[in-house]
Amino acid sequence: MSRDQRGPNEKLGTVLALAGISNAGLARRVNDLGAQRGLTLRYDKTSVARWVSKGMVPQGAAPHLIAAAIGQKLGRPVPLHEIGLADADPAPEVGLAFPRDIGEAVKSATDLYRLDLAGRRGGAGGIWQSLAGSFAVSAYATPVSRWLITPADSSVERPSPPPAAESGPDAEAEPAGEPCALEESGFTRVGHSDVAKLREAAEDARRWDSKYGGGDWRSSMVPECLRVDAAPLLLGSYSDEVGRALFGATAELTRLAGWMAFDTGQQEAAQRYYIQALRLARAAADVPLGGYVLASMSLQATYRGFADEGVDLAQAAVERNRGLATARTLSFFRLVEARAHAKAGDSAAAGAALRAAEGWLERSREGDADPSWLGFYSYDRFAADAAECYRDLKLPRQVRRFTEQALSRPTEEFVRSHGLRLVVSAVAELESGNLDAACAAGVRAVEVANRISSARTTEYVRDLLHRLEPYGDEPRVAELRERARPLLMTTA
Repeated sequence: MSRDQRGPNEKLGTVLALAGISNAGLARRVNDLGAQRGLTLRYDKTSVARWVSKGMVPQGAAPHLIAAAIGQKLGRPVPLHEIGLADADPAPEVGLAFPRDIGEAVKSATDLYRLDLAGRRGGAGGIWQSLAGSFAVSAYATPVSRWLITPADSSVERPSPPPAAESGPDAEAEPAGEPCALEESGFTRVGHSDVAKLREAAEDARRWDSKYGGGDWRSSMVPECLRVDAAPLLLGSYSDEVGRALFGATAELTRLAGWMAFDTGQQEAAQRYYIQALRLARAAADVPLGGYVLASMSLQATYRGFADEGVDLAQAAVERNRGLATARTLSFFRLVEARAHAKAGDSAAAGAALRAAEGWLERSREGDADPSWLGFYSYDRFAADAAECYRDLKLPRQVRRFTEQALSRPTEEFVRSHGLRLVVSAVAELESGNLDAACAAGVRAVEVANRISSARTTEYVRDLLHRLEPYGDEPRVAELRERARPLLMTTA
């Protein structure tokens, strides 16, 4: 259904022409974006013609999907007013701001937490169905610039509001030991024990995410934890010292929520969580944690096809952390940089970044003050990412060498990573002409993928099957495809 608008929508027609999108092309893009969000849409070229020539305004999420589809083609966010759909139901731009003011930063983060839960209650796809625009790497420009210029707020103290005092000469003093008016009003005084609970929640969620994927039901409790536990604390009262710790713990949880959204294919949600995580890391005055968020942004940008921007994000993490982060931390940042260089096809830069990453890793020692969130990073992880770099650079011998090292110590703790490594191994075997070995690794990867909830792992399997299409008549390939069919059907 659509609402009437006065006259033709000339703005939409103009932008469509600028983007080079036909009516049928826009309808197809909108339907595809809707399907990614759990919506069944059946727009066609006639629908688009009505939007343009008669000025009809589609209802629900459609206006925002139209903006997202055009924005993807233009490579930038497209606001509704630019395409003449400003009268559509408003979509929240929540989570994209990186406020300079600490109070506004708290509001920006807590608004995101609350809106996410409201979306979850709203049905399939939740609030992310109606967010204006999809992933736009340009949305990272302002947050990164502001973080680089000022990576720490001067103070985050949030004093308690004065309790309401009774007026008049007969007002009595509050008896000792009784609840004060501040506590009765629900205003929270935050202590280190509150922060410790958030850090414990983050540690538990990291373990579950690694073992079962970002879509596991326990992992999905992270947004709930942010809304129910973290938001009231951010809005409470705390000293500068406690506040820094609180912002750091909340930044970890927020980055983790972004990572889980990224793993399950919710790129819009991931981007907003990452931006807020970076802002909270700045409030925490935790530059290495901010670098970790930038590294996560880099991996997302690279995964989405913006390798050059991925390089910039990773290098920003490296440069700001020189002399601050531990050797192991800098190693990981350089490894992420190598991933982006490799995806961009720059073998020389990728090789230099990999050598730097390995050098920093060799300098790390037991007893270094490595952050807790870096517990996943070891030589196995270095080897796994190095293998992916060489896969992107089409050097199968190097892929096989590093994949063998990455798979030498399989662990139940990092199940998803093990599955990804198996797919990379299968690709290397295929490119080396070893079809049997490729299919065998593929079968093992599918077995792992069926045990976890990870859209990223499924996409790796899908890519492997695409590479195997020239060998579709081979019984081994047909068997692998049949084994993967249930997995692919659940994400179709």
